[in-house]
This record gives sequence, C-alpha cells and structure tokens, in this order.
Amino acid sequence: MIRSVLIANRGEIARRVIRTCRELGIATVAVHSDADAGAPHVREADTAVRLPGDAPADTYLRGDLLTEAALAAGADAVHPGYGFLSEDAAFAQAVRDAGLRWVGPPPAAMQAMASKTRAKRLLRDAGVPLLDSLDPDRVTADDLPVLIKAASGGGGRGMRVVRGLAALPAELTSARAEAAAAFGDGEVFVEPYVEGARHVEVQVLADTHGTVWSLGTRDCSLQRRHQKVIEEAPAPGLGDEPRRRLEESAVSAARAIGYEGAGTVEFLVSSAGRAYFLEMNTRLQVEHPVTEEVYGLDLVALQLRVAEGQALDPGPPSPRGHAVEARLYAEDPGRGWQPQAGVMHRLSVGTGGLRVDSGIADGDLIGVHYDPLLAKVIAWAPTRAEALRRLAHGLAHARIHGPATNRDLLVRALRHPEFEAGRMDTGFLTRHLDELTEPAAEAAPLAALAAALADASDRPATVVGRLGGWRNVPSQPQIKTYRAPDGTEHEVRYRFTRDGLAADGFPGLNLLRATPHQVVLEAGGIRRAFDVSIHDDRIYVDSPLGSHTLIPLSRFPDSTARTAPGSLLAPMPGTVVRIADVAVGDQVAAGQPLLWLEAMKMEHRVTAPTAGVLTALHATEGRQVEVGALLAVVAVEEPA
Repeated sequence: MIRSVLIANRGEIARRVIRTCRELGIATVAVHSDADAGAPHVREADTAVRLPGDAPADTYLRGDLLTEAALAAGADAVHPGYGFLSEDAAFAQAVRDAGLRWVGPPPAAMQAMASKTRAKRLLRDAGVPLLDSLDPDRVTADDLPVLIKAASGGGGRGMRVVRGLAALPAELTSARAEAAAAFGDGEVFVEPYVEGARHVEVQVLADTHGTVWSLGTRDCSLQRRHQKVIEEAPAPGLGDEPRRRLEESAVSAARAIGYEGAGTVEFLVSSAGRAYFLEMNTRLQVEHPVTEEVYGLDLVALQLRVAEGQALDPGPPSPRGHAVEARLYAEDPGRGWQPQAGVMHRLSVGTGGLRVDSGIADGDLIGVHYDPLLAKVIAWAPTRAEALRRLAHGLAHARIHGPATNRDLLVRALRHPEFEAGRMDTGFLTRHLDELTEPAAEAAPLAALAAALADASDRPATVVGRLGGWRNVPSQPQIKTYRAPDGTEHEVRYRFTRDGLAADGFPGLNLLRATPHQVVLEAGGIRRAFDVSIHDDRIYVDSPLGSHTLIPLSRFPDSTARTAPGSLLAPMPGTVVRIADVAVGDQVAAGQPLLWLEAMKMEHRVTAPTAGVLTALHATEGRQVEVGALLAVVAVEEPA
C-alpha cells in the first residue's frame, strides 16, 4: 500500500490531494518554489521540499528535481495533480524508473494522447467521432471560420479562431510561438470551427483489471479565451441517446489506449446535436468536484486505490442531483481578462452548503508566476435551478478584499436567462461580455457614502463636538471623493442637521448607526447594513446591494504625477515574450500589436494606444516588467 505521496504541484490541487491523503492515513510531501515558501499547501503537508527559484520552468516543471525530492523525502508515490507535468509521459516514466508509483495512467497511454493529431488518428479506428483536420496551405473561404490548435498541451494556449483568410498566416505564426513557449512544441493544426457548439466532456475511471467506468457528462461551455469558467454535471439539455453515445465513445477511447486511473474525454457538441472528439486529458480535471458531488465519490481516493492495484466495483454508483462549479480568478474581465496581482487580505465565501476548494489563505500574495485561480466554488442541489441559485447567492455574498476578480461576472452569468434555461455555448461570454461586466452604478454612490460615514465615525471628537456644535447658520457639507477600479469617481456631500443626516442625492435617507467597520442606513422603511474594511489604500464596502472597492482621493492631488501622451505602460506585471516586427521610427496604427506579455500562464497582446510614430521601444524579449512600467512611446502626428 502507498504510505507517502509527493504531490508534484502547488496551490488548490495540492491542498485537495493532501486532504484526501490525510483521510486515508497517507503521509504527504509538498514541493514549493521560493515564491510559494509560505503557501498553505506547504504548511499543511507533513514534509516539504524546496525547489530553488520562482519561475515554473525552474521549479514545478523540473521532473528531475521532483523525482529527487520524492526519493529524498522517503515518498513511495507521486501524484501530479493537474497542469505542469501531469500529462508528461517522460516524467511519469522517470518516476516509475526511480522505483516510485505513478498515480496516473501508464506512460504509453499518456504518450498516445499527448499529441492531439496522433490521438485523432488513433481514435478514428476506435469509432470515436472526429472533426477532420485541414491543410493550412489549402484553407479556402468556404472553410471559414477555422480553429488553430496546439498539438500539445491545453488550457487554451496556442488556440486561435480565424474568420478571414488574410489573418490566417499571422495567426498561425502567433499560435506556433505561443505553443512552443508554453509546451516546448510548436506544432499546431487547423480544423473547422463549429459555431454555437457546446463543450461537453465525460469523466472516465479505469482500474488495472479491465474495468472502465463512465461517470457521466459535464458541460464546460462557459469559457473565456478557450479556458473554462463555469462547469456543471450532468450536462443539461442532452437527451438520453446523445448522452449514451458520448459515454460509449469515451469508454471506447479509454479502452483503445489501455487507460488506467482518472481521465476525461472532451467533445464538441454542435447545435444539431452532433458530437466530435476534441482531446483526452490524461489526468484529473480542474472541474472534477462537480462529478464527485453528483456521484458521491472521492476521485483522488480512487486514483490512489487504482495505483495500489485495487479493483473497482463492476459499475459506478448512481448519480443524484446537479452540481455547478465556478472558477474565481484574480482577473479583470472588463479589461481584456487582465490578471491581477497583490495581497488577498480576505477571501471568505459563505458556506450555505457550498464547497470551496482554494489554494490561498487570507494575507497571501497573489503573484505573477502562476495561474490566477483563487478558488473553485461548488454547489450541489437536487435540481439544476436550485444549484444555480445557491452558487450565485454564495458568490454574491462573498467577502473578497484584494485584487480585482471575476466574481461579479460569475454571479451575473449564473443568473442570466439564457444560462438558466440551459441555452449556452462556447461563445456565451464573448456574446454577453458587455452586459456581464457593466459597472453596478446605482449602488456605488451609496457604498461611497457608507465609506465616508465610517471614516467620519473614526475621527476624534472636536472641541465643538464636545460642546454640542450648535450654530445658527447652516454648516457647509463634508466632501469626500472616491475612485472605483473602473476609473469612475464618486463625490460624497453630506452634513448633519437637527433632523439627522442630509446627503446630496439621497433624499429621505436616515443614518441608524455608524462605526469604523459598519454603517446602517434606512430609506423608505428598508434597512441595509454596509460592512466597511480598509486595507492599505483600498476601502472595501460589502452590503446586500453588492461589493465595491474604493480608493479615497486627496482634495489636493499631486500635480507632478503625469504620464507623457502616447506612453504605453505595462497593464500588469509579467514577462515580455515577443516583440512585433516594428522599429523606432515606424508608423503604427491604433490597436496594432507591438509586443506580448506573459503573466499568470496567459499571453496578453499589448497594442499601440493611438495612431502615430513609434518614438521609443523600451521592451526586450525576456524582460520582467512591473505594472506601470514604460514599454514604448507612440507620438501622435498632428495633421498638416
């Protein structure tokens, strides 16, 4: 039996594996980069081994260091989690060659699915439905739109939708570069892009005795940049026959490659109901909790038992109810999904029957080296409608004090009529992004007033206040100004009269209580409490009307804090991975790509802020930049 497991991963999935190992009586060994030295997964493991450095290439992607760490710490097995080296057949073989158990499929099965192009050729013979690949040099207008995909890896890296023939060469070059940087393999392929399709996958589990389970379907159609955001099980709206065909195809794929352990077979399902194989993930999926909740299983425990050689029951348990998972990311959806860094002062999602799998704790620094996933929030209920309601309510009432997140987008998506009706596809977020990210303007001024009143309650009483403060002329209003993260400014004007609070723009509003941490206001017989927290230069106001982040502005701003017109500043901390084919002195158009930044496992295109002449280029490939760093300057040419 396995007695000690090294977890070759970090964050949420490392904590997830530790939790199950603790329940099974298995010791755990964590590994950590220097950036993760104080991370929760390191504190919770029985033993920890340092991997010197911060970048994944120097730490979590070093199979030799991971194997050495397992041997040095006395582990007898390695669990790879997901991401990093979890689907690297060479690493799996190295673990086995070192005399350790690999908690995953055989290296040969992993190798068979490692390249999507090879996987398609193999599974065609097994009768799995496929989309035919296209020769990039022979794509015509009739073939459009097409999808470029990296042959190796996943997570949306190296993926591009192309709708015009003129854009195809440049997008192929870009996709190959991103795939090579992300996976060490620049091979890409082209296939028809299925408009309005759903992303549906099947969870499989196989033992070493020939038993293969299908654990139902999951819908993962809500995606941003081809990366999943909301997942649910079972996939809604599928009839019994389409569901049966998907599950049979997934089991056939697993048997065709001699699969063992947990894996996922992914499909595109067209609006007409036709299914096409996408890829097989030879590991545990990020969204595995929704399957666990529906089937009442612990997939990590089953992975470990399969690795020990134990046999599965002849068939899985029966499913019950519905489960939905939302991925809470440190990112700003309204600004091109820009990842956010900084200290997460507080992350608290009200229980209410919710499951929260997170890799961070209050006070942790959200850095730039890794994925911006903060937590996975999962709701189970007897019906889909109840699960959606429970998840949306829990997220809406969460306390998130730190970098910007996609929380509001998640809540609005879960409550959107199309999603509630099960009418979603992979283009849902793109189609509805504007309405899902529109600022909640109606509640922000009230949150700003609450912040001002909380601040006023914390001031020492003045001499006038101690003497009663009577005066026979109206007082001037108190004025406070706050800026929201989207740049909107809120000016608050209020004063206290013999009748109570008088706030401009809020007739009939009564102040019932004000402390530095809570303000209670009443209007029209409705009473609401506003919780106020201050961390560094940010004020966080949480109420039944929503959550708001505010930055207090000085009445006397620094007139020297200016940026030269046309300056292109880094929108986030990251690494410059590519420079466009431009040089100082070139004429550039507004929106023209100048360089690409990589941050938190995502590549971001940085474009010219205006049309003009490129007068300075300070970025170089491989350079680490902080947010606000000057990258380039584009001088606007005045018309003659």
